[in-house]
Amino acid sequence: MKCRLWLIALGMMSSHAAFSQAEIAPWGNVTGVRIEGQLFPFETRLILLDNNQHMTATGKELQRPVYKRAGNEQVVTTALQHIDLKERLIASTTNTAALNVFAVAKEAQMAQGLYLAVKVPGNAQLSVNGKTVAAVNEPVSDLSFKSGNQVAKLAFSTPLTLKPYGNELLVPVHTGNFEKGDTASLQFTFTVNGKADKSPVALTVNAAAAGRVFDGFGGNFRLQNPATDPQVIDYCLENMRVAWGRVEMPWRFWQRNITDQPLDSAKAGRLHPAVKAAMEMAQRLYKKGMPVILSAWSAPAWAVVGEPKFQPGPDGVWGNPLNAAHTNEIYRSIADYISCLQTIYGVEAGYFSFNESDLGINIRQTPEEHAALIKGLGAYLQQRGLKTKLLLGDNSDATTWSFLDVALNDPATYPYIGAVSFHSWRGWEKSTLEKWAEAAQKTGKPLIVGEGSIDAQAWGYPAIFEEPVYALEEINLYVRLLNICQPASILQWQLTADYSPLAGGGIFGDQRPLQPTQRFWNLKQLAATPAGLQALQAASSRQDVSIAALGNKEKKQLMIHLVNNGAARKAVLNGLPAYVKELGVTVTSQQQAMKTKKTIPVHNGVARLDLESCAFITLAGE
Repeated sequence: MKCRLWLIALGMMSSHAAFSQAEIAPWGNVTGVRIEGQLFPFETRLILLDNNQHMTATGKELQRPVYKRAGNEQVVTTALQHIDLKERLIASTTNTAALNVFAVAKEAQMAQGLYLAVKVPGNAQLSVNGKTVAAVNEPVSDLSFKSGNQVAKLAFSTPLTLKPYGNELLVPVHTGNFEKGDTASLQFTFTVNGKADKSPVALTVNAAAAGRVFDGFGGNFRLQNPATDPQVIDYCLENMRVAWGRVEMPWRFWQRNITDQPLDSAKAGRLHPAVKAAMEMAQRLYKKGMPVILSAWSAPAWAVVGEPKFQPGPDGVWGNPLNAAHTNEIYRSIADYISCLQTIYGVEAGYFSFNESDLGINIRQTPEEHAALIKGLGAYLQQRGLKTKLLLGDNSDATTWSFLDVALNDPATYPYIGAVSFHSWRGWEKSTLEKWAEAAQKTGKPLIVGEGSIDAQAWGYPAIFEEPVYALEEINLYVRLLNICQPASILQWQLTADYSPLAGGGIFGDQRPLQPTQRFWNLKQLAATPAGLQALQAASSRQDVSIAALGNKEKKQLMIHLVNNGAARKAVLNGLPAYVKELGVTVTSQQQAMKTKKTIPVHNGVARLDLESCAFITLAGE
């Protein structure tokens, strides 16, 4: 079935025609349109409904899409069951864009149909053919919905029957079953008219409420791409202040057999190349003065139960549990590695963890096993005279904070905990992030974000790394983490070719010369925060403006990080300490790379400034 749809207007309807930019997620869902930097959100997704009303839909981490950009065209290739899909979002220089959907059945597919779902807010007022209705179940030629001050109007070239589906309306791409080789398409354009909200924002800092110390920005250095990793590592370490480092312990290559004596082999110069490279990476970071985290992703076969898994099994379960029958050998093997790192390479590893053991990437633990490891391995390392402490957590994301409960409620774990750690892939709600701050507070240990970024599958569509929307969302999360969690460090995943903040140089097949991206400049600007500043209470009156403040009263240092995720606007900043007489300004955006702006005067603790749209802004007290 082919049909054509025109989305005539979306956003705040007015006679003001503003330049707009449509945004599409790399899994294929249109997420909204920006007018002068302000996002007017709406959402589409592709849905395949079977004959029992079961639904499969495009979404984050649900498929393995491929994302590409060519000039003003963005293309997402993905699949729903046996249906291959391609979406093309084509922007013009005006406030109009087009979305084309093409589907082909690679095998026969039983289905009610394939639909483009347009999300309608739950409190929306629907109007069909000029009449207000509660739902749509008849052929219509136009449709509009209003929610708050946002209005969307859709007009169809021929009447279409739209399906209500919860708070979405389903536009048919293909109805009924697919035979192998069947194709279907849907094309529509949308035009946005609206006026961006540029109302001022009130920002406040409470310099008297000083919290935990931020050591500085850090990075992961797990070596995976020998041809392209070195150039990225060199560039980042030479052009950015990196305060913390995390490296891999390639445990399965350190001691393949339970009877091996890896420490003797190491002293004889017989290290596996992967082990040697990882130890040399740790040495390089340690010589720069960084605390070094040592994390094991996988284990030798003798140390786990069952055949080692590097992908989830048919049951969807990741990883393998440790073999309790070999606990003593496991402790000795890990301690030998840490001892080798210290005696041969001069590195005193500050921290050890199993990477994401709550999930099983690729060593899986229960909360009880995690607490037992902290006590057992921690005591063993201490007996060996090694100062390495265990990370509490190092979890796959912030949502899994309950994994810590057993250890948190067992004071016997505390002497062996060096820091609390989580990865920032998911769980960005304030209440969730506060759980991690509370865990650090309870243990009296630093909190670190062991892996920082926003999309755990972005390696599969690396073109997204150069999109301004990705760069803005990532740095916005980091500013929120600084404000809510007060971490000692946020360790970027990664400062290597994997998730590279640089482009070109053969990375992901990009043959352009090696060059920094907007993401690199964001990270460098954040990394310029001086060491040893304490988190200060800070607040913003707008959700689309994030703030984090750090200061040191004795050294008379202050740094405020802001992300304006909307239109340009004025801001009033209150509560600045008396020692700050003016603020230096640095801005990174799609058009600017750490550009120094005009200094802003401060009078009686108050500064007035202009916030550029869609920008990362840093203010340095002077």
